[in-house]
Amino acid sequence: MNNNQLRWLILIVLSLIWGSSFILIKKALIGFTPFQIGGIRILITAGVLLLIGAKSILKIQKQQWKYIFWTAVLGSFFPSFLFAFAIQGIDSSIASILNSLLPLDTIIVGALFYGAAFRRNQLFGIIIGFIGTAILILEGAQLNDNQHYSYALFAVISTLGYSFNVNIVKKHLDDLDSLSITTGQFVLLIIPALGVLYFTNFFSTFEYNDATKASLIDVIILAIAGTAVAKVLFNRLIQISSTVFSSSVTYIIPIVAVMWGVADGEKFEAVQFIAAAIILSGVYIANKNG
Repeated sequence: MNNNQLRWLILIVLSLIWGSSFILIKKALIGFTPFQIGGIRILITAGVLLLIGAKSILKIQKQQWKYIFWTAVLGSFFPSFLFAFAIQGIDSSIASILNSLLPLDTIIVGALFYGAAFRRNQLFGIIIGFIGTAILILEGAQLNDNQHYSYALFAVISTLGYSFNVNIVKKHLDDLDSLSITTGQFVLLIIPALGVLYFTNFFSTFEYNDATKASLIDVIILAIAGTAVAKVLFNRLIQISSTVFSSSVTYIIPIVAVMWGVADGEKFEAVQFIAAAIILSGVYIANKNG
């Protein structure tokens, strides 16, 4: 399989995994707080990665650790908590839609901080995708007037962190394999995650019951599939494609998330599915000949 075929395969797999992550966060919130979800998710992910990739850490050069640190903080640590906070106030499917801002953020951050260039068709495709995303958000706000859309800011901030992560990996860690990058990231996050859980009294107040048992299963799935496996795949995708192509995964994620949302009783109308088709058109245009 050549790199062009591989990048599309990874894009589809990531879309399915991350598209399902938002409903898992929503279900995990039944038994846990956002701080607990983020902290437990990071610790489980770190444990899984150390089991399969401990030796890969030795490949990381001394000068690369500072970039691993920033990708860990901006691309993994804060988003793990912020998206959980976002889904406390808005539907999981709406949070996934806001995640589609990533390609636009990636271009802006790349142009402002990393001297990245992009073709006209990429910009045009991202604009189309952004229009589709805006339609979905506006329709969601009308259908769900009980939603607290101030919580959407948490999701938006997360996409900015993700966009820095994409650009840093592409510019400074392109010669390091994806397992080394991901394992290194989560090794650095073990102590901060433990700190968050300690200072939010998780260890002294946690009670094992039916609600927390179900939520714990959701977080375990989220950590292993949605973080450990997905992060390795995503870092690999960044290395074999452009930053714009990599971030375009967030255009397809809402399609999967919307299906989960509808199955869970979230309201959606035909116009929102039309908007989803517009988003996919943007993905195609942005990546044509890319």
